[in-house]
Amino acid sequence: MTHYNYQIQLKKIWDEAIRRYRAGHQKPEGFMNAETLDFLAKIGLNTMDVFDYVEDSITHQEPDFETFLLVHAVRRDYFLQKQGGVPSKQRIDSTKLPAKQNKVREIEWLPRLLPKALAKLRGELPSETMYGCGGDRRFFKTHNIHPAEFLTVTWAHENEPDMIVDWVESRRANTNP
Repeated sequence: MTHYNYQIQLKKIWDEAIRRYRAGHQKPEGFMNAETLDFLAKIGLNTMDVFDYVEDSITHQEPDFETFLLVHAVRRDYFLQKQGGVPSKQRIDSTKLPAKQNKVREIEWLPRLLPKALAKLRGELPSETMYGCGGDRRFFKTHNIHPAEFLTVTWAHENEPDMIVDWVESRRANTNP
């Protein structure tokens, strides 16, 4: 695997996934061939990382490829740098995520988003949970935060959730791009 142009391979995978989904292959099972799965595994990704983003891109017109690439570049870097290229054997339990309406410092959805972001970084999301889902996207739009940027801040403060909340509060107060 070449690191210099991994994004070119991801673009090919994205384009093929879009084509397959539009052609009627709308289930994750058998969505990708072994060669593609091997490439994804080497950068810390799996079928659902691609499938969920492609499905939402087609059915909700977002996220776009660029968002997919930026989010997964953060995941890839975390996987290679922090995890040494070794995948986590753990998965979070989606049923134990905070409720969607929960708030921290009057910021709705953030208590739910924090563990999802950590799980995305670590490759610990179960197949039924997507980082960047519709609810996450509403949160990001409301607070003027790009999903990849949130992952980067989460990585920087992964053991300091109050720092992440402080950062979100400061972003809320500053709506400039």
